[in-house]
Amino acid sequence: MNSEQKKSQKKENPWINLAFNIVIPALILSKLSSEARLGPFWGFIIALAFPTVYGLYDFIKNRKSNLVSILGFVSILLTGGLGLLKVDGIWFAVKEAAIPAVIGIAVIGSLKTKKPLIKSLLFNENIINVPLVNEALQTKNNQQDFDRLLIVTTWLFSASFFLSAILNFALAQYLLKSPAGTEDFNIELGKMTALSYPVIVLPCMIITGFAMYKLMSGIKLLTGLEFEQVFKGQHK
Repeated sequence: MNSEQKKSQKKENPWINLAFNIVIPALILSKLSSEARLGPFWGFIIALAFPTVYGLYDFIKNRKSNLVSILGFVSILLTGGLGLLKVDGIWFAVKEAAIPAVIGIAVIGSLKTKKPLIKSLLFNENIINVPLVNEALQTKNNQQDFDRLLIVTTWLFSASFFLSAILNFALAQYLLKSPAGTEDFNIELGKMTALSYPVIVLPCMIITGFAMYKLMSGIKLLTGLEFEQVFKGQHK
């Protein structure tokens, strides 16, 4: 990608992301799903439409996808399908746990491939000055130690998804008590959506941040480079 193409791509606004994926769906489910307003069915459908449309728009705009984004979209479709089928809350809990668990397993399984996901997610050229790091590793003959570092980081990163699976299941089991397709169920689903950020996302972000710190500290130790040199765009 040339410099003009990079400039043409605007960085994703985290507040818009948060609004479309959490805030607006939670408000619709909890405040607009009564029979006097949208009703349980349309409240559920419209709430799911916001993250679905946002995900499709982001994909079309950036012309790229990854395993995490694909599974996230599948999760939205499954939520809609289970809601329309009016299944018991336990299946929503299973679905909420299955998606991050699959991602965690995929991250670990990718270690057996030529392109481990950890390199795409954390050790990639959008974040790290990869050529400089590789050159320093070869100079100091520390490539094997770096490969072991990637394995440790991969397990730490996967742990965040497994924690998310456990917390997702527990939160869904705790909140989803009413039959699907009812106003009460939509309100409960809205609460779960709203609580997913502080209860699930923040602890997982802490683990991911620690994994990133572990990787960066290891790179600094094995290459002798400073953080300013390692991060993309900082090396002169």
